[in-house]
Amino acid sequence: MSQNKVKFGAVALAAALLVSPVILSKPAARAAVGDKGPDWSKYQGNQGRFVSGNDKFAFAQIGGYYNGSFVDQATYNSQVQYAIAEGKRAQTYIYAQFSGRAQADAMLNYYLPRIQTPKGSIVALDVESGYPDTDSVMYALNRVKQAGYTPMLYGYKAFLTSHINLTFISNAYQLWLGEYPDYSVRTEPNYNFFPSWNNIGVFQFTSTGLPGGLDYNIDLTGITDAGYTGTGTSKAGGEKVKPTTTTPAIAAGQAANNTKKSAIKVGDTVKVNFGANRWATGEGIPSWVKGQHYQVAQVSGTKLLLSGINSWLDRSNAEILSVSGTTASGDSTYTVQYGDTLSGIAAAHGLTTATLAAYNGITNYNFIQVGQQLKFSGGATATNRSYTVKYGDTLGGIAASLGTTVASLAAKNGIGNTNLIYTGQTLAY
Repeated sequence: MSQNKVKFGAVALAAALLVSPVILSKPAARAAVGDKGPDWSKYQGNQGRFVSGNDKFAFAQIGGYYNGSFVDQATYNSQVQYAIAEGKRAQTYIYAQFSGRAQADAMLNYYLPRIQTPKGSIVALDVESGYPDTDSVMYALNRVKQAGYTPMLYGYKAFLTSHINLTFISNAYQLWLGEYPDYSVRTEPNYNFFPSWNNIGVFQFTSTGLPGGLDYNIDLTGITDAGYTGTGTSKAGGEKVKPTTTTPAIAAGQAANNTKKSAIKVGDTVKVNFGANRWATGEGIPSWVKGQHYQVAQVSGTKLLLSGINSWLDRSNAEILSVSGTTASGDSTYTVQYGDTLSGIAAAHGLTTATLAAYNGITNYNFIQVGQQLKFSGGATATNRSYTVKYGDTLGGIAASLGTTVASLAAKNGIGNTNLIYTGQTLAY
């Protein structure tokens, strides 16, 4: 599912199953037919990555079940949050290596209560390894439906047909199948390698939508509308999506989404959209800037000067996260939920990880507890904090550990060459 997993011979299988180009007959027009979007696991980080600003949906992995063992994805909650904040339709999948109804129950009893996407949204079972059987797969899909979600079965045609009665499954539920000829970067499907079958709703046509790898999918039937009343977004940072139910991740994502059209002032905090490509001055925007948060130092017409990076960003490529130092959600405290990270909570409330840690006396950014109350004001701030460089440190590593950016550290400390720091140097952050 992720580019970092073994693909179980997807390329070789695709070559073996090469078919003639398939003419797809589309059903009655729906907004999502032909929409594209990635699927994510922990390898795409807390915020996920999009191939294009025109992507409309994203599947986030909540975790995996491996014949009795659970492997959670700590990035799931924040990925759902950021997808919704970007105006995309967030969906869920479970890496599902199981057999028998008892294992199906164990897996779903654990993961169903943890789902952060809205009721009605897709919950796909990623069945691409182990020894699945038709009865337990159908049983698990039925349980997903009974829980109020839209079931899908993900996998590779050759694997699935060799283990289960795929016709029986596809007569009841739409499939999400992956097949592609090689690992070349591609952003458009090659239908010569389409895994022709009944009732395919989503086609994963590459594991390399971006250099370095990113699974990329196309919605063939409109199924990724599931759980959302709107039609998604027609441009980066565009129209709001409207989940039919709410969760902490949805609420945090919509808190940011709901402020996108507000006027931006000096002192506000904004996030650079993932779909942004060029600064207002024409230069390309580095990938490490996208998704990061900056305070606005100056406003000139539709251009915003970002503090710490000293570059002008066009307003259309910015999303408001906080206004004049107040959090976008308006909350004064937050109760830590299962799967939360300090960086994810901070980002949702327009703060750096370091600032939120300082407000709450947290010294280990990787340790917060479910039920813990976090405040968004008061106490010491991070503006007067410092870090002493140790042997082996890099500016990038220090920035990541402090919840800030290399550009911000370099600007605050007058560093011209970000590759040159020395042991004992004191850095303000």
